[in-house]
Amino acid sequence: MSSRPAMPEGYGVPETTAGLLTWDQVEPRLRDSLHYWISSVRPDGRPHSVPRWGVWVDGRFWYDGAPTTRHTRNVEHNPAVTLTLESGSQVVIVEGESRASRAEPDDLGRRLAEAFGKYADAGYAPTADSWAGADGGGLRVIAPHRVLAWFAFPADVTRFTWPDRA
Repeated sequence: MSSRPAMPEGYGVPETTAGLLTWDQVEPRLRDSLHYWISSVRPDGRPHSVPRWGVWVDGRFWYDGAPTTRHTRNVEHNPAVTLTLESGSQVVIVEGESRASRAEPDDLGRRLAEAFGKYADAGYAPTADSWAGADGGGLRVIAPHRVLAWFAFPADVTRFTWPDRA
């Protein structure tokens, strides 16, 4: 579902739904990006941000890493995260929860490995069975609850929500 987000008066956000972005305009940016930022919260309440490689597959963000990282320890304590792309003018902000996952090599693992192919030139090329082990190879997934996006602020600022995930 898409709508206008509530913003303070004076930001110039239109009061109509004319000009809202469509999910088909936003999702390719999540899929095609090479660099993402994930923000989590430390157990003592301090924020933590980290750049990550990852892939957008099946409407979710998939990434991997060691379970001993600060980020993973944070989200094991509090799974709430924000995922953003690099641009401050072509903006996509994903709010959701990070959960440990696994991917069997016959379907999801194969599709994730194909999507991670965008990092092959940088020396990262996981295989379809990279996330099938007992620990899931450190695989994590973020399912969006809400996404804010704009490419021509304030004219197209749009909020997408998934009520079934709130």
